[in-house]
Amino acid sequence: MLNKETIIEYMRQESYRPLSYNDLHEALQLTDEDHARFSELIGKLEKEGDIVRTRRDKYGLPEMMNIHRGMIKLSQRGYGILVPDQIGVPEIFVYGRNLNGAMHEDRVLVRIHERASADQRPEGEVIRAITRANQELVGTFEKGKHAMQVIPDDPRQIYPINVKPSSKLKLKNGDKVLVRINSWPDKNKYPEGTITEVFGRQGQPGVEMQIVIKKHGLKEHFPAAVVDEARHVAQPVSQEEIEKRHDLRDLRMVTIDGEDAKDLDDAVSIEKITGGYRLGVHIADVSHYVREDSKLDKEALARGTSVYLIDKVLPMLPTELSNGICSLTAGQDRLAITCMMDIDNKGKVFKHDIFKSVIHINERMTYTAVNKIITDNDSEMKERYRDLAEDFLLMKELADIIRQERNSRGALDFDFPESKVIVDENSFPVEIKRFERGAGEMLIEDFMIKANETVAEYMYWQEMPLLYRVHEKPEGESLAKLNKVLGVFGYKISENKAEPFVFQKILKEIKGSPEENVISLLVLRSMKHARYLPQELGHFGLASKYYCHFTSPIRRYPDLIVHRVISLVLEGRMNGKKKSSLEARMGKYGEQSTLQEAKAEEAERELVDIKKAQYMQQFIGQEFDARISSVLSFGFFVELPNTVEGLVHISTIADDYYEFNDRAYTLIGTHTGRKFSIGDQVQVQLVSVDVDAAKIDFELV
Repeated sequence: MLNKETIIEYMRQESYRPLSYNDLHEALQLTDEDHARFSELIGKLEKEGDIVRTRRDKYGLPEMMNIHRGMIKLSQRGYGILVPDQIGVPEIFVYGRNLNGAMHEDRVLVRIHERASADQRPEGEVIRAITRANQELVGTFEKGKHAMQVIPDDPRQIYPINVKPSSKLKLKNGDKVLVRINSWPDKNKYPEGTITEVFGRQGQPGVEMQIVIKKHGLKEHFPAAVVDEARHVAQPVSQEEIEKRHDLRDLRMVTIDGEDAKDLDDAVSIEKITGGYRLGVHIADVSHYVREDSKLDKEALARGTSVYLIDKVLPMLPTELSNGICSLTAGQDRLAITCMMDIDNKGKVFKHDIFKSVIHINERMTYTAVNKIITDNDSEMKERYRDLAEDFLLMKELADIIRQERNSRGALDFDFPESKVIVDENSFPVEIKRFERGAGEMLIEDFMIKANETVAEYMYWQEMPLLYRVHEKPEGESLAKLNKVLGVFGYKISENKAEPFVFQKILKEIKGSPEENVISLLVLRSMKHARYLPQELGHFGLASKYYCHFTSPIRRYPDLIVHRVISLVLEGRMNGKKKSSLEARMGKYGEQSTLQEAKAEEAERELVDIKKAQYMQQFIGQEFDARISSVLSFGFFVELPNTVEGLVHISTIADDYYEFNDRAYTLIGTHTGRKFSIGDQVQVQLVSVDVDAAKIDFELV
C-alpha cells in the first residue's frame, strides 16, 4: 500500500535527483488507483516539511538540498537559533534579516548559507514556516496617535502586533490582554491580530496566574467529552482484572510524597534478600484506563505534562483519573505495573522482573515523616509508624548504595538552591524560603532512576519501539564557552575527554567554594537540553547508557507511552503491524512531549519569579546581606539568603569607574582597584521592583 514512508524511502536512494510530480509518479510505478492517494500524500509531506518543492516544481528531501527542519528559538536581540530535528546536526544561526517572518518556537525550514569554522554554528535563512506555534499571545495594549498595538510580554516575540479598535472590549493603555493573530509577519509587515480578552492590570489578584497560563498556551479546563470519558473508564478494580495480574496486595508497600500531593503514581516496597535487596517500584497502570487514540489519550498528548503553578495544578489527566482511580490511594486496591529488582551490595541489578500487578498501599507517607525517621531518629514518629520504620531505614541503606554506584560511573549531581513560595488565600506571596532536599526525597529519586534505567535497558534488548529520555554530551561552541570560564579557575575540558566523570570531578572540587554556584550553572548551561527521542542515545547527566521515563504516567505523557509498550509486550499483543505503527508515531510523541515540557518548565519558573518580585515590593528601601552570584559587563547579580536574586547595575556604583574582566569574571575599579568577584559578600539596599518584568534592582550600601 502506498504511504508516506514509501515515497520518502524512494527519495533517500543515492541515485535520486529531484523529480517533478509526474516524473515521481511514474518512477514509483503507481497504478491509476494510487493517483488520488499519491496527490494527497505529496501535499501532506510538503506541508509537514518532510519534502521540499523547488522553484522548478521538483520534489526532494530537505537534507539533500542543504535544508533543515526544526524549531526556531528567537532571542530578544532579534536573531534566531534553529534546533534541527535531525540527530547530529548542529544548531543553525539565523540573523534577524533572514527570519522572514518566523516567530519564536515556530517549526520552520532553514537553508544553510555557510559555516565559519568547525566549532561555530552554521548560518542560514528561513525559507518557510511549517507550523505556527503561537496562535495567541499575551501582551500589553498600547494606543498611539496613529496605531494601536499589543507588545508581547515575551521579549522573544520580537514583533509588535497591530490591532484595530474594539467596540465590545473596554481597553486602557497598559492593560494586559490576549491577542489572536490573524495574519503572520513577513519581511515588510508586522503581524495583525484581534484582542479577545482583557485581563486588567498586573498585580490584581489572579491576573498574573491567568497571564502565565495564556502566555504559554497551557490548558486550564478539559473538554466535556474528555471528562465524560474519564468518568466512564474510572471504574473500581474488578475481580476479573485481578485474576489476570500478579496479586501483590499482601506485600507491604508505601507511597512517599509531599504533603500537598494528590496524584500519587509511584509506590515502593523493600526486602532484605541473600546477596542484597529486593526493591519493588510499583507504578500506577494508567495505560489500562487511557487507551491509544481515545479522547483522553489525545488530550493527554496535547498537554504533554502536568503543570505545577505554586498553588494551582493543571493536570495532564482529569482529576477523575489523576486524583482518583489512577492515584495510589492507601487502603484501596489499585492496578499497577511493577518493576521488581534484586540489587546487590554494590548497587547493581542482578535480576529483575517487570509485570502487571494489583497492589494495596499500606500507608501514604510524606517526605517530612520519613525524614524524621531516617535522619532525625524521631522516637515519636518511629513509634507512630513502628510497622514500617525498619523498612525506611533499609530503604535509606539501599538508596545510599544506589547513589554511590551512580556516582562511581560519573553521574552529575547539581545541588542548586530551590525556592519555596508560600502564598495566602488570594495567592499573594507571604514568604519565600530556601527548599532543601531531605533523605526521603533523595531515596525516592534514587529508586525511580534505577527503575527507569532497568525498564529502558530491558525494552532496548527486546528491540521494542520506545521513547527514551536522552541527554547528549556538550560539544563544540558550548564547550568552548564553558572552557573560557573554567580557565579562570584553572580547569579545562578537552572535547575528546568530555565524559561525565570529568565534569563530576570539577563539580566535586568546587564544592563549598564561592564560585560553586556560577560554575555549576555554567556547566549545566553548556549541556544540551534533555529531550525525548525514539533512539537510545544515553543520558549524559546520569552517566546512563539506557534511560527512559517510566515512573510518572499520571503527569508525563512519555511515561504513559512506555507503559503502553510494556503492556503490549506483556500481554503478547506486540505484533509486526503494531510495532511498525508505534515506530512511525514515536518521533511525533517525543517532539510534542519535549515541547510541552519546555513550556511547563518556563511557566513554572516565570510565575515563581513574579511572586518573588511581588513579595519583595514591601521591602523597598531596606538593606540586606547578599552574595554576588554572577558578574557581567553591566553589573553583578546578588542573591539573598531566601534565594531572591536582583541586579546591582554598574552605573549605581559611584565610587569609581569599573571595567569588566571577561577572563576572570570580575569588575575592577580603574583608580581604586576595588574588585567585585563571584562569591563576594556585599550589603545592598532594595531600590526598585518591576513585577511585570519580574526584575529586582539593588544598590550597594
